[in-house]
Amino acid sequence: MTGIIRNFAVFEGGDGSGTTTQLSLLGRRFSASNPVFYPTFEPTEGPAGKLVRAALKKEITLLPETLARLFAADRTEHLYGPGGIAERCNSGELVVSDRYVLSSLVYQGIECGDELPRALNASFPAPELLLFFDVDPQIAQQRMQNRPQKEIYEYLEFQQKVREKYRSLLAEFSAAGVRVEIIDASKTPEEVALEVWSAVRKMPILGEGTPQ
Repeated sequence: MTGIIRNFAVFEGGDGSGTTTQLSLLGRRFSASNPVFYPTFEPTEGPAGKLVRAALKKEITLLPETLARLFAADRTEHLYGPGGIAERCNSGELVVSDRYVLSSLVYQGIECGDELPRALNASFPAPELLLFFDVDPQIAQQRMQNRPQKEIYEYLEFQQKVREKYRSLLAEFSAAGVRVEIIDASKTPEEVALEVWSAVRKMPILGEGTPQ
């Protein structure tokens, strides 16, 4: 990681931890006409992101190393492309992304070993705030039971490794100057949303006049 992007927060956690739901709930706290808040996600809907999504859904088969490179390529566009994270943060918007670098260090680290994902992601800046949604993988699996199709990582044994690896890497981000908050994602969505808001509302960009 090289430096920190101010005005940038990231939601991280295993599959079924509720990051997507919480990003949607957070958006409700901001007026639709308020330009300060911009929600986003990875993989994106860009060309590289679409390939990643196809691989996750088992529509195409890729080597783990190829997938790691595609995640990094998608992230480069997401970060530096027109209307991307860097541009928006620099213009005074609060950008919150569902997944970012830590996801690659965790998921691709398990699949490929640490060396490749670390090399691919070494030059990306860190977020100002990182929220880790911590939940027992067995609970997360129950939440995903009604999904029409499992993606390639949505299995209990793999998700147990995911949780362990997330936990092992959080201190590294803290040491780099990132404010790391651990969210108890086993609670109800409404309870989790309160924890999320308690962490996000402290970001300097919001300052006074933050919606309650």
